[in-house]
Amino acid sequence: MKKRQFVATVALAASACFSAFSASAQETQLRLIVPYPAGGSSDLAARIIGNELQARLGQTVIVENMVGAGGRLALQNIKRMPADANVLVLVNPALMVIMPQVLRDAGYNVAADFQPISQVASYEMALAVGAAVPVRETKHLLAWMRANPEKANFGVPATGSIPHFFALMLSQAAGVNVPVVGYKGSAPLVNDLVGGHVAVAVDALDSLLPLHQGGKLRILATSGEKRSISTIPTFKEADLKLTAIGWNAFYAKSGMAPDKAARLAKEIGEIMQKPAVRERFVSAKVEPVSANQAQTRATVEAFAKQWVPVIQKSGIKLD
Repeated sequence: MKKRQFVATVALAASACFSAFSASAQETQLRLIVPYPAGGSSDLAARIIGNELQARLGQTVIVENMVGAGGRLALQNIKRMPADANVLVLVNPALMVIMPQVLRDAGYNVAADFQPISQVASYEMALAVGAAVPVRETKHLLAWMRANPEKANFGVPATGSIPHFFALMLSQAAGVNVPVVGYKGSAPLVNDLVGGHVAVAVDALDSLLPLHQGGKLRILATSGEKRSISTIPTFKEADLKLTAIGWNAFYAKSGMAPDKAARLAKEIGEIMQKPAVRERFVSAKVEPVSANQAQTRATVEAFAKQWVPVIQKSGIKLD
């Protein structure tokens, strides 16, 4: 009997030690969740910042790709984690503004479940055509679409994405009713554009630029206030009063302690001021941004003010 009690006591002690070790490991590890596959611009940004954070915080920083449901799976899983989970997630407008508007149930509540930490990047949209489309300027494209309605369509990387709504805005501004075709990501969209299966694409500039530079497709215009690529005009230069800037920002669970959230925002903001870090972002064709929590919140609110009316006017609702 005594031997059994001894074994049970040892087992209990070992279990307690393991639980304590697990809790300690979780506390000393910061997880950076990327809701998209490895290799994309979001993944690259998280890994650049993760390496810097690890040195500054003196703790292990793990970048984890949690893919599914257009990025929503990551937010749904984080919502179910403990309130003080040592986790940040790198998000974009589709997840924090658009999906909650177009989905009947996104599976999370942005205001209740999350808090902004720090914006780290902004990026432009671009309009591109396949090599078989005989136009080289936006105004010529609009005339071509009016003359060839059976060939004209906009491909976008996802239904309900920023490029989707920007394509709708472009169609309205140009007075051309063009069907919008949603793809499952930028890769299949670009493949169909190069292959001639879709005539026109709207996507993030960094997704289209390599093939533009390789002569596989032509970017006609970008959505910034001024040219980011010297040879590519803006929509404003084509007499279309359209601008659209996307962003990437780190968010935490709403239950993260204010002092921890403020510390992480401060560290990330300082990382984004480092010349070497900024250079890596610029080389990926995204604009590096250093922002605190208040500035990040203001950016998201300004984006929502611009885009929610467009989303609501579209009448798009997804299950």
